[in-house]
Amino acid sequence: MDPSLYSGSAAYYTRGRFAYPEALADVLARELGLDGSGRLLDVGCGPGSLTLLLARYFSQAVGIDADADMLAEASRAGAANCRWLHLRAEQLPADLGEFRLITFAQSFHWLDRPHAAATARTMLEPGGACVHVHATTHQGVDGTPYAAITDLVRTYLGPVRRAGQGTLPGGTPGGEAEIYRAAGFTGPQQIRVPGRLVTRAPDDIVASVFSLSSSAPHLFGDRLGDFESDLRKLVGDNVFTERTHDIGVDIWLP
Repeated sequence: MDPSLYSGSAAYYTRGRFAYPEALADVLARELGLDGSGRLLDVGCGPGSLTLLLARYFSQAVGIDADADMLAEASRAGAANCRWLHLRAEQLPADLGEFRLITFAQSFHWLDRPHAAATARTMLEPGGACVHVHATTHQGVDGTPYAAITDLVRTYLGPVRRAGQGTLPGGTPGGEAEIYRAAGFTGPQQIRVPGRLVTRAPDDIVASVFSLSSSAPHLFGDRLGDFESDLRKLVGDNVFTERTHDIGVDIWLP
């Protein structure tokens, strides 16, 4: 993982991204029989968006991320049973021991995926599971001028999607199921959590743009102020109502 992927984004992430809903925690607790025991490992945890939601179902929750600023944001929550480690997935197992649940939420595509999946399987305790969360949390289905925002980003950064020090002309990779199966997992059991209506202020929309690897603040260099000014003119003083995307959950068993 390129450590500059989200450089400058951590301060915007929590405000700019939709929070994972309680319904996601409820369905995982029900399907996996989570009861406050065992340990959780959230790989690529960012500011702890999923870690903090699930922590109450475990004796300890461990979040790892390659971005130290994201972990600093996560630690502000002050959750007593959470531990935050500045660690890349490629460094696992890192003597962390066994876990009842290992999660990848909007992070798997940034990793050495065969290594991450194979190593996660070895870190699960008997009866444990690995969960892959498919979610789009920076924007909803409709209600906000995202096409115009995308055009504005391209005006400043060019037509090819940026990502840290590189580009992603073909987007992020897919084919997760084949990678999990090659690592020895069976499944998946698939669950869908329905979207919901949310209201967003202009500052939320601006934060959502800066929360993305493709428009992280560092990418704009000395034009950052100009871009934000143009972005705020585009968004205006409007309050937007959006429906969030459904969340897909894949439960993999070793």
